[in-house]
Amino acid sequence: MMNRISTIAIDDEPLALQLVTGYISKTPFLELAGSFESPYTALEFLEDHNIDLIFLDVQMPDLLGTELARINKGNSRIIFTTAFPNYAVEGFRLDAVDYLLKPFSYEEFLVSANRVKERMKASQNIEEQHIDANNDFLFIKSDYKLRRINLADIQYIEGLKDYVKIYLHGEDKPLLTLVTMKQLELKLPPARFMRVHRSFIVNLQRIEVIERSRIVFGKVYIPVSDQYKEVFQEYVDRNFI
Repeated sequence: MMNRISTIAIDDEPLALQLVTGYISKTPFLELAGSFESPYTALEFLEDHNIDLIFLDVQMPDLLGTELARINKGNSRIIFTTAFPNYAVEGFRLDAVDYLLKPFSYEEFLVSANRVKERMKASQNIEEQHIDANNDFLFIKSDYKLRRINLADIQYIEGLKDYVKIYLHGEDKPLLTLVTMKQLELKLPPARFMRVHRSFIVNLQRIEVIERSRIVFGKVYIPVSDQYKEVFQEYVDRNFI
């Protein structure tokens, strides 16, 4: 059984902060560990405490929430809260779990909090599945079964919110499993697998065709996004004749 999720809230507006902390307190699987009007005070707190989840305002006068997310080196999951929808894209680039637009209801809050709970369950699942970067295989839980997959058979992996699809050579249908791209990426050997897009990880040993910054697997074209283009190009250059 999963423990309660340790949570803090950061917002320079007292009423907004009070609303979020109230929502946290009434949610049974969340545990309020602190609330902060100052982002700098929150950063000091985070240096000494392991926090699972941060509800983080974006537009703050001293330090933007997006800047705080970049500075914080912990493993905290982040849900941004803001009245400005134009920050949504940047928030998701920072791998935020969700983005709540003020004013938001408790129902909207709960949907986001439940998303974090599911991701944390997925993190526990992947540890149970025993993925070892030194092995040539992994065990994946799919369709209520634990299946052994050879790493060499993986063509590419596609992320779908809290799930991933694993596409295998010689199989028509992908495997669907409850785990996040971030968790799976950390477990795969980096010499053989590379993330080339927010939604895609590819098996470098399976790449046969590259066309206009896209990796081609049969009829599937996987884009290489700007965020990962430089690293991918370095890999191509190292193997270019």
